[in-house]
Amino acid sequence: MAGEGDQLIRPGSGRGLLDVYGDRFLLKLLVRKEIKVRYRGSVLGLLWSYVKPLVQFLIYFVALGIFLNLQRGTPNYAIYLFAGIVLVNFFTESLSNATRSIVDNRDLIRKIYLPRELFPVATVWVSAAHFLPQLLVLIGACLVVGWAPSILQLAAVVLIFLMVSVLATGLGLIFGAVNVYFRDSENIVDMIVMVVTWASPVLYVWSMVKSVMGPWFWLYQLNPMTVAVEVFHWAFWEPTLRADQLSIGPIPPDLLTIWLPVAILISLVVLFLGQLTFRRLAIHFAQEL
Repeated sequence: MAGEGDQLIRPGSGRGLLDVYGDRFLLKLLVRKEIKVRYRGSVLGLLWSYVKPLVQFLIYFVALGIFLNLQRGTPNYAIYLFAGIVLVNFFTESLSNATRSIVDNRDLIRKIYLPRELFPVATVWVSAAHFLPQLLVLIGACLVVGWAPSILQLAAVVLIFLMVSVLATGLGLIFGAVNVYFRDSENIVDMIVMVVTWASPVLYVWSMVKSVMGPWFWLYQLNPMTVAVEVFHWAFWEPTLRADQLSIGPIPPDLLTIWLPVAILISLVVLFLGQLTFRRLAIHFAQEL
């Protein structure tokens, strides 16, 4: 029986993401649980967060850098490639796991009420736990080849990490909620994950796209992940180039003054729409699951 001071909260009437970060202890518990479950029975455990991107990097580097000889026209191509892979993997892992987070935690959702947004948010945090060690490896590799970033470039790295986290959370809320009702959402996200590596300048330089798209290049720049990868290259790859190589790796026109603010705005709008969609659909999660 509820006491006089207790309040009954109707599902969907909470504060959404504000409730998640207001109960950070519960979020930390859920993140720990997700990590333990993911690596239960695994010999390597968290080391898989190094092995998978390393194998992916080697495949792309051999196929594109050596066989197609892209490294010939792109100095420090290994740094260029790994910087993009690390960031895109963080986004794709966050989005994929957030999409499945509600369905995967159906038993817990049926039993108790807690902010449903906890589950997609927790998956993004778990992905961040995989991203940060990879980032340290990237930094170490950059230092070996003479990385000398400015304060602005270091600040841009933090800003891009936050922006991609916001974008992944917003999309994860949308697809995670819709996936409860339509399991086709998982297939849609799988296609997005497959495309995003090629839709951003991870394996190639942005100037190749501009030479083909011409005046329509701005459509390419509307993708927040395109801007995020370009800024990452500016922060990690470009400071490793010699003076005579800088003409090869200039940043796209208006990247920091126009396209970065636009990408941040789009990410925030996606987060808002994600929260709105999630709250509307979360009311009937327990029944649908």
